[in-house]
Amino acid sequence: MPRTIACLLLSCLLISSSLFAQSTDEQKVADRMETLRKELLAPDKATLMDLAADELSYCHSTGLLEDKAAFVDDLLSGKTLLTSVAFLDPTIKIADNVAIVRHRLVGETNHNNVIAKIDIIVLVIWQKQKGEWKLLARQAAKIPPPADVK
Repeated sequence: MPRTIACLLLSCLLISSSLFAQSTDEQKVADRMETLRKELLAPDKATLMDLAADELSYCHSTGLLEDKAAFVDDLLSGKTLLTSVAFLDPTIKIADNVAIVRHRLVGETNHNNVIAKIDIIVLVIWQKQKGEWKLLARQAAKIPPPADVK
């Protein structure tokens, strides 16, 4: 009987520690997403370089595909000038050393004093590299109109 109780307690401890580890990773990814959001508004080269994996594949909703260097340069040069950005309804799923994040991005851009609204859906992939979550891939898409709109 004591052995059964000890095994049960050990099993509960192992299960709860694995759940805690997952929620810790989810929180770390959520923190990295918030850092990314802030960087879209006020980019800093050192932070962007740390955030992105060397293998980054960053795709805009227009289909423009950027590697890490282009992604950093685009933000630092002001080619992409975002004046507001919110990540709505985020979901985070952890699978080993990969985090899959889906969210809706709403905000505004200002190009040559022309303000435009953004409302897109985004898939972001993070990879744990040397213990740190790195932005590996991003794919954005325009939100399709409702089926009954023609």
